[in-house]
Amino acid sequence: MDSLLPLAASPVVPIVAALLYLIATFLPARLGTPISTVVVAGWLVHALALAAGIDAHGAPRVGFALMLSVTLWVSVAAYWLENRNFALDSLRVLVLPCAAAATLLPVAFPGEPTFLEGRSALFSWHVAIAILAYSTLTIAAFHALLMALQESRLHTSSGSAGSSWFGSAIDRLPALLTMEKLLFRLIAFGFILLTLTVLSGLLFSEQLFGKAFKFEHKTVFTLLSWALFAALLAGRRWRGWRGKTALRFFLGGFIALLLGYVGSRFVFEVILGRPFV
Repeated sequence: MDSLLPLAASPVVPIVAALLYLIATFLPARLGTPISTVVVAGWLVHALALAAGIDAHGAPRVGFALMLSVTLWVSVAAYWLENRNFALDSLRVLVLPCAAAATLLPVAFPGEPTFLEGRSALFSWHVAIAILAYSTLTIAAFHALLMALQESRLHTSSGSAGSSWFGSAIDRLPALLTMEKLLFRLIAFGFILLTLTVLSGLLFSEQLFGKAFKFEHKTVFTLLSWALFAALLAGRRWRGWRGKTALRFFLGGFIALLLGYVGSRFVFEVILGRPFV
């Protein structure tokens, strides 16, 4: 890998990854094996671009663009695995174009190096768990959007349902009840990872970040998203929440998480021009 990093640092590499993702997006659904192959190729090239982007000679970059790119990289892997077990080909039409855009973002916004001297080894674990949490909830958001489109098509008359390739892909999705079960499995897993992220941040703040815990915008948005996901899972368990009620709570939690995770970094790094940790 080290010998490939100088080559991978070229801006051509993320462009190639983005093109592969876009090619896989528009291939006909019947070409299952070629689609899978192109997705894996794009994912591997994306990995090279990320390794080169994050590597800063012992001081890794963790800018908002790179972290968003890593999140979508993990989401692509989750899509690929999900699609092998369930008929979720429609996910690629949502996930892959977003992954293509996220692959190119670090070219414009590379981020600043984060020096790790004096930081606890817990810092790397905290970042890794946080990325997994955000990635799981991101793929859940794509999944929820698919469910909303699927439900909308069910209420569309057959005469106006349309015959677009994306509409046909929506029609091939598993039943809504199956989709809902998959969605809540993703949310529950993401919630567990988010809980570990929050707890590690609360308990080890001084060791992780070199300062005592304090409430700030990132913390507030993260705790708000955690509370909304907790309320959603509790409502699902004891009140049988589903449909629009469940979707509102999930989207509220996901938007809060996005604002805390990406929004805060964007404001600091792009608007204020300051590093964010």
